[in-house]
Amino acid sequence: MEDRDWHLLQALYTHKNITKTAQSMFISQPALTSRLQHIEKEFGITIVQRGRRGVNFTPQGEYMALTAEEMLKKYQKIKDDLLNMEDKVTGTLRLGAGFFFTKNKLPKVLKMFKELYPDVEFKVTAGQSKRIHQLIFNQDIHIGFIRGHYSWKDEKHFLFQDTLCIVSKSEIDLSDLPNRPRIDYGTDYGLKVSIDNWWAENYSVPPLVGMEVDQVDSCREMVMNGLGYAIMPSMYFDEEDITKVEIKNQEGKPVHRNTWMFYHGESLQLNVVKAFVSFVKDLDFQNIR
Repeated sequence: MEDRDWHLLQALYTHKNITKTAQSMFISQPALTSRLQHIEKEFGITIVQRGRRGVNFTPQGEYMALTAEEMLKKYQKIKDDLLNMEDKVTGTLRLGAGFFFTKNKLPKVLKMFKELYPDVEFKVTAGQSKRIHQLIFNQDIHIGFIRGHYSWKDEKHFLFQDTLCIVSKSEIDLSDLPNRPRIDYGTDYGLKVSIDNWWAENYSVPPLVGMEVDQVDSCREMVMNGLGYAIMPSMYFDEEDITKVEIKNQEGKPVHRNTWMFYHGESLQLNVVKAFVSFVKDLDFQNIR
């Protein structure tokens, strides 16, 4: 079997549909079916049975599909180890980061690193910090850029800190905040708890949520168009015509949100990971825009 066959089984097990699997892998249905039959012939088993609503995996097929992730990890490790033996900084660096970090920080970081090490390629997964934390925990990625408070017993490096602010196109009167429309957005649990705790400490009534959007970028655009206020990390707004008021805890200190680089110490055995970690530690992320 080739590595693409394990990818095929993994995708088919996810979609349970030949058409959707072929589309996700950018191959034709006949090509996918032919490859599936080749695998079945190689192992002398039936992997799937077609039904009216898609495909059903046989016990043998399900076993192979569930093994696919493990096999792909082993295959990737072999490739990494072989490249590492050449004592060069080369190979594919697997990274995970939040949406904002991926959009506003990571491209510049990768560009600078690529200029130093042109033989390095990148595979980037963007998502909320909760997902990135799970990916680095499972060693599906080499390095995770995590925002907020997440437990981690392996290696990590502090990158930068920003404060939580009330942001609005108009002036902000804290005493009148419960009467003004707020724009809420989908975020990770840690940030939501920080915002909810601050509100509970300062107001006895719930916020007047006038709009809910899926991502922080959407929320930012709504605020920029004067549709309400939001409580967000300060780094999302550099515009001079935006009013920002830091929120503070009961001790009068600003509520901070930290960004970290998480990685496994054993992954430093890979030249590409070791070089990237060292490179990132020397950067001033506050000035990367």
